[in-house]
Amino acid sequence: INHVVHNGGLYKRPFNEAFEETPMLVAVLTYVGYGVLTLFGYLRDFMRQWKIEKCQNATEREEQKDFVPLYQDFENFYNRNLYMRIRDSWNRPICSVPGAKVDMMERVSHDYNWTFTYTGKVIKDIINMGSYNYLGFAQKAGTCQEAAAKVLSQYGAGVCSTRQEMGNLDKHEELEKLVARFLGVESAMAYGMGFATNSMNIPALVGKGCLILSDELNHASLVLGARLSGATIRIFKHNNMQSLEKLLKDAIVHGQPRTRRPWKKILILVEGIYSMEGSIVRLPEVIALKKKYKSYLYLDEAHSIGALGPSGRGVVEYFGLNPEDVDIMMGTFTKSFGAAGGYIGGKKELIDYLRTYSHSAVYATSMSPPVVEQIITSMKCIMGEDGTTVGKARVQQLAENTRYFRRRLKEMGFIIYGNEDSPVVPLMLYMPAKIGAFGREMLKRNIGVVVVGFPATPIIESRARFCLSAAHTKEMLDTALKEINEVGDLLQLKYSRHRLVPLLDRPFDETTYEETED
Repeated sequence: INHVVHNGGLYKRPFNEAFEETPMLVAVLTYVGYGVLTLFGYLRDFMRQWKIEKCQNATEREEQKDFVPLYQDFENFYNRNLYMRIRDSWNRPICSVPGAKVDMMERVSHDYNWTFTYTGKVIKDIINMGSYNYLGFAQKAGTCQEAAAKVLSQYGAGVCSTRQEMGNLDKHEELEKLVARFLGVESAMAYGMGFATNSMNIPALVGKGCLILSDELNHASLVLGARLSGATIRIFKHNNMQSLEKLLKDAIVHGQPRTRRPWKKILILVEGIYSMEGSIVRLPEVIALKKKYKSYLYLDEAHSIGALGPSGRGVVEYFGLNPEDVDIMMGTFTKSFGAAGGYIGGKKELIDYLRTYSHSAVYATSMSPPVVEQIITSMKCIMGEDGTTVGKARVQQLAENTRYFRRRLKEMGFIIYGNEDSPVVPLMLYMPAKIGAFGREMLKRNIGVVVVGFPATPIIESRARFCLSAAHTKEMLDTALKEINEVGDLLQLKYSRHRLVPLLDRPFDETTYEETED
């Protein structure tokens, strides 16, 4: 399904997203694959019970037999018999800066991935296609690192107090003023953890008698925050404005269940870039619906801040919208800024309220000063306040890398999800055996990738997820693409029926293409 939107003046630019349908044969074979794995899993559980199976790691110890069983539901069955087979594709230990290239510690398993031992060898110069290092600020040398080291020697590593007690540093105040200026809002507040920025602040904003309308593919932190709030939650289909409008209409017409009283607040939760789909929120339409039905909008820009927009100011700038139209602007410093933590921006009254009532503001320890300085320095670089054009060049380089990499993968015949401007690039694998095989084959070729399967994705939509960075050179991307092409042929991953025509005379940053029919 291709979406090319010019919706009645709401969009100031083309909005192109592709979610090609899973070929029927591939879907059937994927279900058959999971069926075979499940059958063999039950057979191995039976063999474990009768001590025929050699590996007994998944069985209860004798002294635990009288306890409530730890292994009884399907989730644990899945962990034992499906996840364990390919567990070596995750939690790989990195021993360098997560830049464009990384060093990885080699490990082996002698008990079917239940435990790992380190060989003592280090695999050098693996091209890193998995880290959220969008603007390349994860580096061990440069102005950001020098500034952070200087602050470390002056302030130390930890603050040992909350903001409301003895942990409010001048650096924290400077950061919040800078973030507010960067976003174009009245005020902002910074938090030490990106996940907690969502999970602890949503309960402070809504509660019983309120309604949350949440995209079905929202991040776990938004889901947890919504559940902790005690508000009623209703889910709308991913990026589907008809589904959202129907829920808004129903909420206003019918009110609360049983009492039929009007909802105290209606809060729409969306993300800027969805980290598993690579799609960008249809923000102009969401804002139009929000205004029409007098609701509030909470925008999570964890992946889009720094990575979208001409000057890296996120999805609001990408669409040319007014930041005042978004009630709560949330984002993280963990990706484009190469640091840690999160922020919330909005009106001064909102931020003053959160300073008093947010659990992550009142009870959490303040952000580490060197981390704060890393954010300040990288943000000033993006804004051009360091007197250079390095930040702007990085934003442009990321956009060029994104379009080039996505276009080349489509030309090869892979099914690629998401928006053409999204630096998150999911490549569909589908079958369970290909999840582990793709990760291992790419590592053999010195390319580090992230592979994702159930429960992080629907059971038949396993995928590899690439994250582009401004630090990737064209040579690195070409090397990665060559190896991906080779592994794609080896594992027969080129499922797409809409292969693009390569234009040989096209410059590197050009994005136009032609599409062929079957």
